[in-house]
Amino acid sequence: MPELPEVETIARSLRPALEGRGVVSLEVRHAGAVRGGLDADMLLRSLPGRSLLAVRRRAKLMLLECSGDLILAFHLKMTGRLHLPAPEEAPDKHTHLIFHLDDGTRLFFMDVRKFGYCAAFTEAQLQAFPFYASLGPEPLDTAPEALARRLDGRRGRIKALLLDQTVLAGVGNIYADEALFRAGLRPDAPAQALSAPQKLRLMTQVREVLQEGIDCCGASIRNYVNARGDAGAFQNTFNVYGRAGQPCPRCAAPLVKVTVAGRTSTFCQECQQGGGGGAGGGGMAPG
Repeated sequence: MPELPEVETIARSLRPALEGRGVVSLEVRHAGAVRGGLDADMLLRSLPGRSLLAVRRRAKLMLLECSGDLILAFHLKMTGRLHLPAPEEAPDKHTHLIFHLDDGTRLFFMDVRKFGYCAAFTEAQLQAFPFYASLGPEPLDTAPEALARRLDGRRGRIKALLLDQTVLAGVGNIYADEALFRAGLRPDAPAQALSAPQKLRLMTQVREVLQEGIDCCGASIRNYVNARGDAGAFQNTFNVYGRAGQPCPRCAAPLVKVTVAGRTSTFCQECQQGGGGGAGGGGMAPG
């Protein structure tokens, strides 16, 4: 599933092509791709003639702001894509929505597994949308001290809290595992056992790993590419994610995996102690 860095990268690749353009028409090839707010028929009638004013991201949502108080919110889920095709490129069977713009540009919304969706809202409807309204703060827009305080008084495993979008927005499995490694904390450490310095170190590493993910244009480990079809490179610097059984880049001990919050988590039992004075944090290990 695309996480904050991947969705941010897609937003940045869409902005030059979309902002300021007018929508000429919309093709709905799979009505189930439009959910929430306006249904597919209403969106077909109301979208043409509007201008695309801004492309932005909130958590893992892609937001296209249109004139006339209309916002298109895309949740890519597991395999969703927003794609700017070449002029000669034909839509395939997984292309569910096609936006035709006034300069001839097309925007495809594609999804192999059909879990992703586009939801059309007014600003007031978006603010009331339960998923949107429940989102925690943006990690890169919030000081690590404030993020660390959001863990105070919370129970449960620390990895589960990092994945909880109401605690902080946009973090998923990849970046949680990498941040926990850098902070020297086990993914299954009880949150209430962490000291204040450990919480601060963790949230500092969350911010750093997310920014590095953006700098690398995201991580392409399955089917993620940006809107132009270009892959990211952050997967080339993974310390632990997806590397169970391989040597730790710090100490060479075999990396192990556990299940936390229903997700596979990979970590080093030597470098990540957690909850009781775990290993020091900081920095990408060589390797």
